Parts: sequence; structure tokens; C-alpha cells
Amino acid sequence: MNKIFSTATYQERRAQLKKKMGSGVLLFLGNEESSSNFKDNWYPFRQDSTFLYFFGLDMPGLTAVIDIDQDVEILFGDNLTTEETIWQGPHPPLSDLAIKVGVEKTKPKSEITKFLASLSDRPIHYLPPYRPENLQKLASWLNKSPQEIPSLVSVDFIKSVVSLRSIKSDEEILEITKAVNISVSMHKKLMQQAKPGMKEYELLGLVTGEALSHGGNVSFPPIITIEGQILHNHNYSNTLKEGKMLLGDFGAESDMHYAGDITRTIPVGSRFSDSQKEIYQIVLNAYQAAVAALRPGIRFKEVHLLACRKLAEGLNDLGIMKGNLDEAVDQGAHALFFQCGLGHMMGLDVHDMEDLGEEYVGYTEELKKSSQFGLKSLRLGKELEKGFVITIEPGIYFIPKLIEQWQAENRHSDFIDYKKLAQYRYFGGIRVEDAYLIIETGSKLLGEPLEIEIKDVEQLREKQSNL
Repeated sequence: MNKIFSTATYQERRAQLKKKMGSGVLLFLGNEESSSNFKDNWYPFRQDSTFLYFFGLDMPGLTAVIDIDQDVEILFGDNLTTEETIWQGPHPPLSDLAIKVGVEKTKPKSEITKFLASLSDRPIHYLPPYRPENLQKLASWLNKSPQEIPSLVSVDFIKSVVSLRSIKSDEEILEITKAVNISVSMHKKLMQQAKPGMKEYELLGLVTGEALSHGGNVSFPPIITIEGQILHNHNYSNTLKEGKMLLGDFGAESDMHYAGDITRTIPVGSRFSDSQKEIYQIVLNAYQAAVAALRPGIRFKEVHLLACRKLAEGLNDLGIMKGNLDEAVDQGAHALFFQCGLGHMMGLDVHDMEDLGEEYVGYTEELKKSSQFGLKSLRLGKELEKGFVITIEPGIYFIPKLIEQWQAENRHSDFIDYKKLAQYRYFGGIRVEDAYLIIETGSKLLGEPLEIEIKDVEQLREKQSNL
């Protein structure tokens, strides 16, 4: 059986959810095995995170129902057949597993359609399905077309789940910290062993192996690249070369599926060049300013814009940006260099609850997402609360094609010196990232500190070069 929290934890989570919802039937779809290149060759199984949060069972083929009005909780699923045990080994019966997470009633999967039909016209609440098989199941069970299903998701259910999952309990923080510490170990290995002549995929194998050796996995496909200006670069074919920088954005998922996420940018050799140091320090200054601003009650959008202002100040000092920097940030001129958001929520998902919709996880009825380039990619904008776990990840990215387009359009020429910028066109990209817990007095770094100051990164790299 997979590792779970105490029975009381899951009972309390469901009790809080029932209290928030008040009435109705709540339908939770666990995930199924998913075939890769033929039916019985499966991708690694990953349970739905909301199902894990409320029911804890990390196995395929489960559906759960909470009937609030009748005060009934049911797990639907099948025990393994004798033939299945030949391939998978014996598993405890579902009834035994259900008791461990505080659910007394179980039924076979085949009974779910009849059960839902028996509810007549009572409201059935479900969350947005992100897997096609769950979309098909919902359509079949509820007698709707697949096209109708997304428009009938329960916003009240989404908001209730978000409100509960956003505030991390002490036991969740311990689990996230475990994932972060494994992530630190992964990054240490890369920072100590990367050297000119290696392929990026060699480092991919190194860090993936480290994650697996701790009983979990990677929390998302790692980014390990000397082309750091490509924000989500999952190509690993490049050869590390002296004078280039290596950007590593990756983390571990613990054996309970809580995520870590760290980014560092290091020199491929032992030292940064002078221009690399200048840009790195600008990014680090923005990171430190953002961290200092973290506290309950502040809008994360304000923290993001503060970091953008610090990036603009540094670029102004180099002559790349110019003019009124407040106006430049307000109009989005800095987004030529920082096209994404400052960070995101983190928990059972590395971008926590992203399947439930950014408008509910990161924003409110009063605060809507911006449509401005750069700012529209900010996943989290709302006020921070004690118990949130978030990442801080500013960066500067020189993207030749984007620079070319903006220059051709003469976009934001009052704030950008394109002649000076030409010197940096093929510079690449730099990002740093850590995870923080929002506490009453501000914030707390999660996990063991990992080298981030220029002198500390170079010292670590110099040790590598002397091996």
C-alpha cells in the first residue's frame, strides 16, 4: 500500500469540504492507467491530486462520492482478479484500504452509473476533467455529450477545494520540505558534476536518478539547457561548452507526490564572465527584493511588479533600458526580458491545482488576470495567506526572435535602447528559483539552502574543475 497520512487527516479534510459545500453530491474521479505504445505498456501511473488530497489512495480505477445530504461516503473500485495478481502481485481488498482513509462503504465500479442515476435531479458536483478517459466517463455516467461536460463543472466545488488545498498543514509542509531537500540534492549533483564536453542528457540522467533513488520521481520534466532563453526547453541534445551558462530548472516529487521546484543558472566552466555576472546579479537582486516583500495580505501581483521594477533598474544601469522605469513597467516594456510570471503555488502539483483553473487558484472575483504580454503569464496574483507555499523565480531572457520583432515594430523604443541591446542578443537566459512558506511574520525558505550568490556558485564550480 502507498504511504498515506493518518485516517483522521482524510476524515477532517472531507468534513471541512462538506461544511464548505453545504449540500449536494460530490464526485471525485481518480485516474486510470494510460497506455503509451500499446495497451498493456503503461506510462507511470499518477493519481489525481485532488483525489489524493481527500482519499489518499494512490491506485488506478477508483471513483469516490460524497453525498453530503445523506452523510454517505463511497469508494467505487474493483479488487484484482486472480489473473491480474499474476502480473501485479496481491493487493489488499478495497474495503481494507478504504478503512485506512476513513471510508466505510465500497462498491464495484460497475455500480457507479446506477448509483448516479438514482440521485434523480439532485445536483452532482464535479471538477474539470483533464484526462480524456475521465471526460468520457462523465459523459456516459451523466448522460451528457462530451462537449457539454466542461461547461457543467461546479465552480462552488472548485472554489471549496482551492480554499482547502491552498493552506498547507504542518504534515504537508514536512512532505514538501522533503521534496525540496531531494531537489537540493539533485541540483548539488548537477552543479558539482557538470563540465564542458558533457551532453545535457547526461545531466538529465544524473538528476532523474537522484530523484528516483529517494523513492519518488521528478515533479515535472526537467529543464537542463545551455539555451536558457527558451523558457520550457525539453531538448537535451546540446553539448556543454566553456563560456556558456547552464540553466537547470527541476525538482523532485516525494513518495506522497508533494513537489519541489528549484532553478539555478551556473557557468559551464568555473566562473561567470563579467557580463554574465552583471545580468545574474540583476536577477538575484530582483529575487531578494521579492522575497523581502513576502507576507500575508500582500498581493503577489505587487511582488511580481516589484521584481519587474528591480529588473528594469538593473537593465537601466547597463543602458539596455532607459526613460521612466515606472512607466516602462506599467506599459510592459520590461517583458521583452521577463516574459513570464514571478512564481506559482506549489503542493501536490508543482503548479498547484493548475487543473482547477488559474482564475480560481491565483485570482479572485475582484482581481482578474491581465491581458498584457508578460503579465498575462502570472499564474498567481491574489493576496498571500499564511500557509501558502509559493516559488520565487525571476529571470532575464534575451530571445533573438522576440527582440527582432519588437525592434522592427519600434515597440517601447522610449524605454529600450535597441542599439545597446544588440550586444546581448545572443546572451541566453538566467533564472533562479526557490520555494517559500508564507508565515505570520513574512516568509520562510523551505528546505536546505542551495548556493545562489555568485561567489558561492563559483566556489562550488571551482571545486568541480579541480576534481
